[in-house]
Amino acid sequence: MGLKFFNTLTRSIQEFLPLDPAAKRVGMYCCGPTVHDFAHIGNFRTFVFADLVRRYLEFKGYAVAHVMNITDVEDKIIKRVREARIPLREYTGKYEAEFIRDFDALRCLRPHQMPRATEHIAEIVSLIEKLIARGMAYKAADGSVYFSIEKYRACGCAYGQLKKLNPQDMQTGERVAHDEYDKESAVDFALWKARAPEDGEVFWPSPWGEGRPGWHIECSAMSMKILGPSFDLHLGGEDLIFPHHEDEIAQSEGAGLQPRGERFVKYWLHGAHLMVEGKKMSKSLGNFFTLRELLARGFSGREIRHLLLTAHYRELFNFTVEGLQSARTALSRLDECLNKLREAAGNTTAAPDATLLEKISASLDDDLNVSAAWGVMFEWVREMNRLMSENRLSALQAAAALAAWQRIDSVFGVGDRSEAAAPLQTTGLLEQREAARKAKDFKRADAIRDELKAKGWLIEDTPKGPRLKKL
Repeated sequence: MGLKFFNTLTRSIQEFLPLDPAAKRVGMYCCGPTVHDFAHIGNFRTFVFADLVRRYLEFKGYAVAHVMNITDVEDKIIKRVREARIPLREYTGKYEAEFIRDFDALRCLRPHQMPRATEHIAEIVSLIEKLIARGMAYKAADGSVYFSIEKYRACGCAYGQLKKLNPQDMQTGERVAHDEYDKESAVDFALWKARAPEDGEVFWPSPWGEGRPGWHIECSAMSMKILGPSFDLHLGGEDLIFPHHEDEIAQSEGAGLQPRGERFVKYWLHGAHLMVEGKKMSKSLGNFFTLRELLARGFSGREIRHLLLTAHYRELFNFTVEGLQSARTALSRLDECLNKLREAAGNTTAAPDATLLEKISASLDDDLNVSAAWGVMFEWVREMNRLMSENRLSALQAAAALAAWQRIDSVFGVGDRSEAAAPLQTTGLLEQREAARKAKDFKRADAIRDELKAKGWLIEDTPKGPRLKKL
């Protein structure tokens, strides 16, 4: 069996078989950021997980159409816009740009399309109209439009596909006001919200009057416009299972757009929560981290990415500063091994080591078991170091090992810090140190060594001469 995922829809591990008859193209949608503030490290666990899924599918030879939305209108955003007294786009544009900057710092591949909700009002209105025409939605007296769970179920459709629901679940968790008395049932959810005074200038015209879209309908309209009424993968954090993703299924399938026998989405993948220092992230506890705060503390994007990729995506993960230090140490070991392999390979080129690729693939095929994959990688590092220390690794073998790493890193995306990464000023100091040693000016050589260490670089003397290693 090939690649397998845990599908939340079936609550089981399933072989991944794309909808494309040729099994080449894959449609993948990930719920993106709500741009009302800086994204925090918990948000980025989901986005790094989604990036891993895309990278591995591409590694396996699939042509992936990756879509991630930008939620740029909802209750929190409207409240912040009102308080800031600036236009909606000006407010959200700032946080969208900051999100992309953080996204890039974590070495995530940019999605092929990043649609904004505010630019798809026509598609949202059209989808709501289809739901009303099919009897799945109704207009309330104030001009709001609601999706009827009762009418959806009366048509033989199941509500509660991703999570077994009880009445208490169905009355909580929705991003709507608590005083919506015009609903036919407390469990119905808003598709269109009538304009209220506190909305200010954030509204659009519609057949039901001025207003704005509900949260859930945005993703359905955007995903189906770009990927079609049925697509392969929908990703997000486990906190989105209900109500957001459950409501996406209801309104998307309730519109009757899918071909007979097909679902809105075939595979639903959800990442687990992230804890920080053993507790739920909270500003009051001092364990609330944005990416920029971690970067300001001296950690790199690749170190943060590595830590986020050390645990299985469905496991509750404890993010700690000590974990970041361990990630730095692990990447340093990897970098050191890769530098030695470059020295051993010289100008030799070779095809990737197939054995290493097969071992990594076997781990990742198993529902993206990154823990096992990293175990394989660092066992490989130990073996490469042993062979090189015993002078038993040929240039051709070293080149094959490097080529394999390049293929594997197309999935992990952590890169490596080679000697070439040292700035010119730093390499110039190394040359001055060598000149001082040849002149037997050891006091000057030691002073340069200390200066380089203060700049974050360690000098390693090797049989082929000195090299710089990033601390």
